[in-house]
Amino acid sequence: MSNDKKTMIVTPWEVSGEVDYDKLIVNFGTNKLTEELKQKMAKYAGFLHPQLRRDVFFSHRDLDWWISNYENDKKVGLYTGRGPSGDVHLGHLLPWIFTKYLQDAFDADLYFQMTDDEKFLVKENLTLEQAISYTYENALDVIACGMKVGKTFIFSDTEDIAQIYKLGLKVSKKITLSTAKAVFGFTDSDNIGLTWYPALQAMTCFLQSDREKQNIPCLIPAAIDQDPYWRVTRDIAEKLGFYKPAQIHGKFLPGLQQGGKMSASQPETAIFTTDTPEIALKKVMAAFTGGRETIKLHKELGGNPEICNIYAYYYFLFEEDDKKLYEIEAGCRSGNLMCGECKARLGKKIKEFLIDFQKKREKAKDNLQDYFLKEMK
Repeated sequence: MSNDKKTMIVTPWEVSGEVDYDKLIVNFGTNKLTEELKQKMAKYAGFLHPQLRRDVFFSHRDLDWWISNYENDKKVGLYTGRGPSGDVHLGHLLPWIFTKYLQDAFDADLYFQMTDDEKFLVKENLTLEQAISYTYENALDVIACGMKVGKTFIFSDTEDIAQIYKLGLKVSKKITLSTAKAVFGFTDSDNIGLTWYPALQAMTCFLQSDREKQNIPCLIPAAIDQDPYWRVTRDIAEKLGFYKPAQIHGKFLPGLQQGGKMSASQPETAIFTTDTPEIALKKVMAAFTGGRETIKLHKELGGNPEICNIYAYYYFLFEEDDKKLYEIEAGCRSGNLMCGECKARLGKKIKEFLIDFQKKREKAKDNLQDYFLKEMK
């Protein structure tokens, strides 16, 4: 496939080119997140999350319905996940940090799916044993985000198959091969495991309801590239006696180099939670910016924060104060803020974040199993 920066490709397995989020809303048939819905979330959380203020989460399906259930004293749930094929980077953390905000605001149980089966099926050079080991490593990052013990249920598709297989079968019986081919682009050369896998990802939308023997509205906070799974799931939900899952879609954290989202397959573009602060700083200092070719030109013409990946990191994750963010933007545009200084500031923030996060990640090893799915008694 072409990686021309003007050619937008957004699928569950590839994101490349210049992403037009307004166009995705139209193409995927979702709804733009309104100010009213943002304020409702802020009401129950006690504050408006920066990712809402800045339209990092920008699109939804049935979020208003999900919130209305909570307002009518009904239990609501959350579901998101991770395809464990390597270490976790900041782009993965972006929706998880927001998921914690939702869990706290709505006192919701979170079902967190580790799709080690999918990653094994998709990646030629990944063994099943490696994928499973990453499940447990990546779970430490989930816990380090502050998810609540007793209300967070992490599970591995492979290790915990006994608890999910029956529901997966019921889902798979409602999805035709022609639908799977049309939505996911499967071909005759794909392995047959891939054609079964979407049933397991769909299944998790109903897992809490199935386990608790009552219909519980499910909201999925995730990047919009995963949307095709939920379109299929919504088509079959009522046939199985469940509610259609609601969704809230996030944007992609850019990589450190020019073009595309942060990607684990290109480690120079990504800051991993396991990186040392020194390695992270080197990556930041080598990052693509919106600055001019020379200091003289930068002072004369100013920079362009709209294409600057360093500014994007402040915007998405590392500067919660809107006033300070505006000062960074204005300093760049005026040419008064040099790229080197801006990178150094960000490097310091990321260093502080990594030191703190890695302490939490290490501590998570003490009670890792407390977060994993247990059989219902």
